[in-house]
Amino acid sequence: MPKRKGKTVSFDAMVKFFMQNYNIPTKKDVDKLMAKLDRLENLIEVAMAGGGYPVKGQVGPSKTAVTAVDMVFDAIKRSRRGVGFSDIQAKTGFGDKKIRNIIFRLNKIGKIKRKRRGIYVAV
Repeated sequence: MPKRKGKTVSFDAMVKFFMQNYNIPTKKDVDKLMAKLDRLENLIEVAMAGGGYPVKGQVGPSKTAVTAVDMVFDAIKRSRRGVGFSDIQAKTGFGDKKIRNIIFRLNKIGKIKRKRRGIYVAV
């Protein structure tokens, strides 16, 4: 009786299997890590220059931990005419989603107002 041959496995499938099985990072994973490292380096440079914000969780002058909400609110307070979304992002280094959520909460509790689309002022 002849031996029955099984289904052949492609080389790509074998590579994918080993990468998943042995937790080998992909190029996409490495790119995500590099983006996070770049953002952290920028925050450190700003903090070292003295004109930046303290790192989240670091104790500020009032002996309380500085939160992300405090950092975003401080960035908005510093501008008299209002500040745009991209400026907030550049000053704090946070991602889009995080800033959108913080702005929504600050607007909801009445600490900021929307001057016009994308421009926010402190109340």
